[in-house]
Amino acid sequence: MQQRLPSLLDDPIAFAHRGARAYSPENTIPAFELALKLGVNGLESDVWVTSDGVPVLDHDGVVRRVLGRSTPIAQVPRAKLPRHIPELAELIDTCGTAYHLSLDVRDEVSGQRVIDVVREASPGMLPRLWLCSPRWQMLLPLRGQGAKLIDSTRLEKIKEGPERRAATLAAEGIDGVNLYHTDWNGGLVTLFHRFQRTAFAWGIQEPHLLQRTFLMGIDGLFSDYPDRAMDAYRATLGAPRPVLPN
Repeated sequence: MQQRLPSLLDDPIAFAHRGARAYSPENTIPAFELALKLGVNGLESDVWVTSDGVPVLDHDGVVRRVLGRSTPIAQVPRAKLPRHIPELAELIDTCGTAYHLSLDVRDEVSGQRVIDVVREASPGMLPRLWLCSPRWQMLLPLRGQGAKLIDSTRLEKIKEGPERRAATLAAEGIDGVNLYHTDWNGGLVTLFHRFQRTAFAWGIQEPHLLQRTFLMGIDGLFSDYPDRAMDAYRATLGAPRPVLPN
């Protein structure tokens, strides 16, 4: 087995992508509960805000109705959403806070509402809250509130080159970058670490790829298979320390 490169985080994060979506309907409370039972130390979802200001967890951000019509969640009050779409507050109430939480921020208002809900429910969880966006500039108003901010992109979209992007993120107070797993190699991880930016990788499902990614020194990865992710974690890093609830 290749030598493991160091991570920035003492305990890298295995995020369950949309919960244990390989085994349970994605972005539902049962999927998140199952993921935690399978041992991950992180959950992932997408967040949208309803017309009455409630952050909810859903991938597409639309409510599909009869005859193929769809309505954006932003135009629907919480009480009118399907019951399987959970509120962020419901996730915290049900699953507690003993995990990292990564949320893809899809609009201009979601990030602040998420921070407000987490601060009210459990302020100690804020350092384990990772807000991701493909438009990192949209995250700038959220700086200084305790949450971590992540640039989600692809290597081919970083036209200025990864070193300049890493320097820019460091200067602007964006905590890290999230790339598709095939974009990463050990040298690129080391480059972002040199600027003290965390390196996340998404889209990893196969056991050998999960192990290889952990060995690169990646700080967090996203998988549909929480059990595979944790098997790879233990095989390469040992067991993670428990995340203490706040």
